[in-house]
Amino acid sequence: MRGRTGLKISKRTVDVLSVTKGDSVFWDRELPGFGVRVYRSGKKTYVVQSRGSGGSKRITLGQHGEITADRARRKAAEIIDRIKQGVDPVPEPAVTVAELAERYLETHAAVNCSAHTAGLYRGSLRNHILPALGTMPIDAVAHEHVAALHLGLRDTPRAANRALMVLSKMFSLAESWGLSPAGAGGNPCRFVVKYKEGKRERFLTAAEYRRVGRALASLEAEQLVTAHAAAALRLLMLTGCRRTEILTLRWDDVDHKSGELRLRHAKTGARMVPLTPPVAAVLAGVARMRGNPWVFATRRPNRHLTHLSYAWYRVRDRAGLEGVRIHDLRHSFASRALALGESLAMIGRLLGHTDAGSTARYAHLARDAEKLSAAMVGDSIEADIAPARAGAVPGAGPDAGSGPRAGGPVRPRGDSERPGRRRIASGGAQATDFQAVTAAVQGR
Repeated sequence: MRGRTGLKISKRTVDVLSVTKGDSVFWDRELPGFGVRVYRSGKKTYVVQSRGSGGSKRITLGQHGEITADRARRKAAEIIDRIKQGVDPVPEPAVTVAELAERYLETHAAVNCSAHTAGLYRGSLRNHILPALGTMPIDAVAHEHVAALHLGLRDTPRAANRALMVLSKMFSLAESWGLSPAGAGGNPCRFVVKYKEGKRERFLTAAEYRRVGRALASLEAEQLVTAHAAAALRLLMLTGCRRTEILTLRWDDVDHKSGELRLRHAKTGARMVPLTPPVAAVLAGVARMRGNPWVFATRRPNRHLTHLSYAWYRVRDRAGLEGVRIHDLRHSFASRALALGESLAMIGRLLGHTDAGSTARYAHLARDAEKLSAAMVGDSIEADIAPARAGAVPGAGPDAGSGPRAGGPVRPRGDSERPGRRRIASGGAQATDFQAVTAAVQGR
């Protein structure tokens, strides 16, 4: 076997190496003992050779394409150092992605995430990450492996981005747990750009709220939707809470004295939700099950409802709201709050958002309301300052009349113009007849 020196081993240089017969080792000029063996067949394998107290040792690092040149160089440097120290040049087998995933789920996701979120992460690992990378040692996973996984899921951007997020967190934890040497190639998920996800926004109008209320009442009367499921759906509409926050509510969490609901299992941590009169009215109609602490209990001891999908599908179909999801009820709550003049900061607190970015998705609704308000003010002023037109009411000049708008007709101030009842269209939701909508949702 012949050996050659004088080149710096990199992906570019290794790609073009070839031999006409047999095989040959090309040694790196910067790191003595690091080389790549090239076969006539085109196969190329990274190797490292060094001499210690036990004599000379040569170790295969991996095949070109399966391990990058940079990673092979780092491993070679580590092995050379171990040989010179007189210790075993090949350390314990590296932790695999599957083993890291198991620890991630047990010690991180189960502790720091809600059961629903942990389930999503578990599904991402089972369906996408482990089939592609599960058997690989974590030190062998490179940027190109993660990029290929992400690209393979491009038809489902949300799933692709979730897999990337889970992997990135796993590798960050691996370094903090000492499973991966600090700085050893860095997190392979870095520089993989997330796909844009189309925001699914659907806001119920006042008329649609009424249809939902009527559908809930009729289905409950026909016993096609249970009383507990109907009450849970009403609370989702009246509070803007997440599904799991309502379904995991305990009777001990309902504090009538302070006027609050304590959400222990909120996605962003425990928080309080106002116990408003409409919410209290719904809870008053929920039958308690003896010995069961859950508000939305099942007949099985110490169990609660875990899903509302089937009930919602029936309500949605009867109300004629094809495609509307349960989570859209939360968006609709935010839309209605904006229509009533609430600020984005207040809406963020009502929804339990911990960062402004989560609430920012509703900013365009606020801008729509601002534009409409500006147009209304502009129309009012324009009527005062515009030149007289043909057919104008005699005497309606700058000195005529008095009252709220000099020079213009005085309009009666109706209920829709009282503070907090301005008619402002925002994303399809209107701040009109709010009490009637609430009554419809409650099934009254």
